Amino acid sequence: MLACDFFTVDTVLLKRLYVLLFFELDTRRVHVTGVTAHPIGSWVVQRARDLTMSLADRTHLVKFLIRDRDAKFTSSFDAAFKAEGIRIIRTPIRAPRANAFAERYAGTVRREALDRMLILGRRHLEHVLAGYVVHYNEHRPHRALGQMAPMSRSPVSTPTSPGANRLRRIDKLGGLIHEYELAA
Repeated sequence: MLACDFFTVDTVLLKRLYVLLFFELDTRRVHVTGVTAHPIGSWVVQRARDLTMSLADRTHLVKFLIRDRDAKFTSSFDAAFKAEGIRIIRTPIRAPRANAFAERYAGTVRREALDRMLILGRRHLEHVLAGYVVHYNEHRPHRALGQMAPMSRSPVSTPTSPGANRLRRIDKLGGLIHEYELAA
């Protein structure tokens, strides 16, 4: 099951950018498909086609897509998913909690990254989001996944005593986010 939504980011130069995201509910994996200042229907449809092509190679198939009733999600957007056998579920009017997974990710990326830095423009936002998505999908632990990251292969190992292993800190996004790994 997928959830999709837009969220906005205002730049230093007071320009509003729109980010289209897709969230896989079972694996907690995030796909940020694009950033634009003008999210017209044809742009959104192309992002949907790109995502369906990347999802076609997966072993487990997506059966449902949850989306809100935004006018940017045109009938062509729905047709791109229906062609892959994905059923579209539209949320009720004025019910942001019906699409809670996508809304929660938008809040998480704001709190952990975007509210702590000044975004200069579209390319800068794309760079920041790409780095954060890698962190979110490969390193950030999730309670629903047993404290594993969505794309991790093995559970996180904990040292038996504090001095047994040394931790190494890796700074991401200019030191805004820290990732830790056991050093040999």
